[in-house]
Amino acid sequence: MMYLRRLEDLRLDHDMTQAEIANYLGCQREVYRRYEKGTRQIPVDFLIRLSDLYCVSVDYLVGLTDIKKRYPRSK
Repeated sequence: MMYLRRLEDLRLDHDMTQAEIANYLGCQREVYRRYEKGTRQIPVDFLIRLSDLYCVSVDYLVGLTDIKKRYPRSK
């Protein structure tokens, strides 16, 4: 699945470890590792937080588009 590769690529592009991302999300490193490997489904709220961290859209994270740009948020 392409989106799994994107999670890892974005993490590496930001020079972050799985442990750092897990800490950011408030989960254990092993749990986050499973998200990247596709053996555990990533919760929507984590996808939203990762899109904020990486400044990309959730659609980009999950492979629905190749455009990284985020949509404007409603206030």
